Amino acid sequence: MSTQADHGHELVPRPEQTPDALRAALAVVDPRRLPEMQRTKDEAFAQAVEWQSLSPVRSWVLAWARDIEIARRPDLAARHARARSNLEHEDAATAREALRELGAVLDEAMKAVHA
Repeated sequence: MSTQADHGHELVPRPEQTPDALRAALAVVDPRRLPEMQRTKDEAFAQAVEWQSLSPVRSWVLAWARDIEIARRPDLAARHARARSNLEHEDAATAREALRELGAVLDEAMKAVHA
């Protein structure tokens, strides 16, 4: 599988929304985040037991599906990185635009994983 970034290219297919499928996709698109994924999974499952609710697990799945959607699509990943880098820009208008763009990227990714 090629990992060369080009607009519109997907590094991996969109994974199923299961812990194993999400972990396998993350291992390809952003392996440095695997420890974070495991930590937040452990927290979500512990919270689910404490609350006697699957809501924390569903939230965990959606958050990682969204982040993997961004990472697997170089176009979204580039927009995400640019926006994050400008969030604390000294020019307030640039920082506001970065915040708007970051929201747009997150919304686009979330819509894609809900499709």
